[in-house]
Amino acid sequence: MNKPLLAALSSLAIAGVGAAPAVAAPQAKAAAAVTVNFAGTVSLSNCSGSVIRFPNSADTDPALVLTNGHCLETGFPAPGQVITGQSSSRSFGLLNASGSRVGTLRANQVVYSTMTDTDVTIYRTTTTYAAIRSTYGISPLTVQDTHPTAGTAIKVVSGYWKRTYSCNIDGFVYRLKEGDWTWKDSVRYTSACNTIGGTSGSPVIDTSTGKVVAVNNTGNEDGERCTENNPCEVDESGNVTVRQGINYAEETYLIPACFTTGNKLNLSAAGCALPKP
Repeated sequence: MNKPLLAALSSLAIAGVGAAPAVAAPQAKAAAAVTVNFAGTVSLSNCSGSVIRFPNSADTDPALVLTNGHCLETGFPAPGQVITGQSSSRSFGLLNASGSRVGTLRANQVVYSTMTDTDVTIYRTTTTYAAIRSTYGISPLTVQDTHPTAGTAIKVVSGYWKRTYSCNIDGFVYRLKEGDWTWKDSVRYTSACNTIGGTSGSPVIDTSTGKVVAVNNTGNEDGERCTENNPCEVDESGNVTVRQGINYAEETYLIPACFTTGNKLNLSAAGCALPKP
């Protein structure tokens, strides 16, 4: 995992917290880029995240915050575990376009959290999108409901570090294994997105649309094979590939189908393919 901050301090000292953002790789396809900044991202105590909405969310719906499953305040969900409806009072620092903290949002529930097949936690906050926009002038990020495309230019926006990484989607991984966990159809970045500890949970944003296509979660730090902080790629035939220094994210396009009117989770909804408890 792009592990929570306390577990990452030694590697950060080496990487250099003040290093300049990575230079974007050449775009694989021509597209008019939109402005991607920190507006709508959040900082957690040990991770990054973002305020998200789905294509059918309403302004009056309770605002949701997206981060990683391994950023859950009660600890890593076990393999096969899916958490829904868990009480939470976690706070999030809301950032504006320049990365300044302009307010605090608070959760009242862990709507969904798992590290099985994917690595996501979704929190429900005590406020609405309309109230956030009225108070802070900040809109949520929209989660794309279609599969991302290889070659797409992306930005990984870390609310924790107030730092942006620019690269492209290099491709997709059939199975990504790390320690006891396995993730399906993960996003592999090109090498310019050299994310570090504390960037876990950052939204991965398509620069041509401004939509969230994945959530940043891990990278192979030491070249080890399938160990914690050293994920390995496994193809359909079971062949294992280790790519030291390469980082990954988990796709988010499956999430919108699992939320219905009022931003309510419905894992039985038509088209919902997220793991179930």
